[in-house]
Amino acid sequence: MLSHPAFTGVSRAHLGSLIEELAGPWQAQRESAVHQRRGGKRHRASEAGRKHELVLTDRVLVALVHLRTQLPHPALAELYRVGRSTVTEAIGEIRPLLAGLEEGSADFGAVQGVPGGRSSGRWRRRAAYGG
Repeated sequence: MLSHPAFTGVSRAHLGSLIEELAGPWQAQRESAVHQRRGGKRHRASEAGRKHELVLTDRVLVALVHLRTQLPHPALAELYRVGRSTVTEAIGEIRPLLAGLEEGSADFGAVQGVPGGRSSGRWRRRAAYGG
């Protein structure tokens, strides 16, 4: 439901490739944060430990929907049946990754219209003039 372009501002085809493109940087970001918290290399297998309440796909959707619609974190939390802090964490992780998309990447154009993406000023002008 929330993957509909009316909520995300991105076609479903672009959404799939966007998630693929963000997977590597997101995983690297998570590993770096865990490494810093742990103070060194991992002691257990990579599959061990806390599981995410929201998988990457849901994290990207939550961030895109919030950035496009400004739906409050508690409302998104209710839709996904998670805590508000989980939504806040997901948006905080994904937003910088969206902003960091390279202009030459396949999905740069797909997220140009998403506030918090690279061209939010252009998005606001198009929205204001109905285009």
